[in-house]
Amino acid sequence: MKQTLAKMLRPLFYLLAFAVLLLQQQVQAAGEPIRVGMTVSLTGQYDVPGKVQLQGVEMWVHDINQRGALLGRPIKLVYYDDKSDPATSARLYEKLIVQDGVDLLLGPYGSDLTLAAAAVAEKHNFPMVATGAASGEIWAQGYRNIFGVDAEASHYMDLLIESAAGAGLKTIALVYADSGFPRQVAEGVRTEARRRGMQIVFDKAYSQTSADYASLVQGMKSANPDLVIGGTYVDDSIAIVRQAKQLDFSPKAFAFTVGPALKRFVDELGADANGILGVVAWMRSAAMPMAMDFSYRYKAQFGNNASVQSALGYGGAQVLEAAVRLVGSLDKDALRKQLGEMKFHSLLGRYEVDETGKQIGKSTYVMQVQNGFRLLVLPKYLQDSKVEYPFTPWSER
Repeated sequence: MKQTLAKMLRPLFYLLAFAVLLLQQQVQAAGEPIRVGMTVSLTGQYDVPGKVQLQGVEMWVHDINQRGALLGRPIKLVYYDDKSDPATSARLYEKLIVQDGVDLLLGPYGSDLTLAAAAVAEKHNFPMVATGAASGEIWAQGYRNIFGVDAEASHYMDLLIESAAGAGLKTIALVYADSGFPRQVAEGVRTEARRRGMQIVFDKAYSQTSADYASLVQGMKSANPDLVIGGTYVDDSIAIVRQAKQLDFSPKAFAFTVGPALKRFVDELGADANGILGVVAWMRSAAMPMAMDFSYRYKAQFGNNASVQSALGYGGAQVLEAAVRLVGSLDKDALRKQLGEMKFHSLLGRYEVDETGKQIGKSTYVMQVQNGFRLLVLPKYLQDSKVEYPFTPWSER
């Protein structure tokens, strides 16, 4: 009888032992999180895109921990304010690697900061996913440890220029902030303009900290271009539009990077934003994996609509997560190899890099502010609305 009872209870004992073991593992994992390090522009010229990029990463951390962690361990994000300064970012990545001993790295916002951070990652042979950088200069250094998720800056305006040329626009005024990403955008504009038979009649860089936007816009107005292309961020794009209105400068089209994709652009300019084109890496209305679900949950968590920078943070972290899961460990050599070879669809779309780690699988989109809404207008097969040419002159508004 006793032997029969013991035999009957044996499966229960095994089950209890397994439950205790699982509980011990969970307790151990809860005390040993995987630490993901990055710097964030909470202050300085990149504070607006930097903060929303951080929110995208924070949402990824929340999602990972809600659904059961990574490699059986929770994620902890370790970050510092880099003050939008490359030297500060580099110093803090050194701290993250050497002092904090983080397990994984995500890049900062901005190509100039990422270039500085990538040098530190290379020094320590530590693979890093660049979440908010697109300048080809980063991937021309011969580094083995930096992997991009955004389209290369030199191709950012290709689709926009193709559309403008097709609409009969012939001349371009090109202005751009004197930093890594906008300079690369400008180089790409020059190349694509030549290819499309368009003439650049004004070409000027400016300092974000000391730009004379009135003189800049007056110079463009004197050149009388059909199309203004700006390699910009948010503050400078807003300033250029305001000066254009003040000086009654109305080309057939305005197109900018970064600024128009952010809610603040429309909030501050109001009706003056209507007709402005923006080139972006992601929009929630595009047919991207998880776009609508991400946008709904993001707004519920943070109270504002997801921006392209939010998606870059989340999507870049997804790429890093995928590499870890495929490798099954945090081994740096294995992760480097995996990030260099894998093909993956994240929130941002296709991830595929060349031998330098530069993104080659992704393209950009064109949006336009129409009646106060930011709508996807190119490519045509994804558009929410048709692109509207020409820009309505200030005098007719």
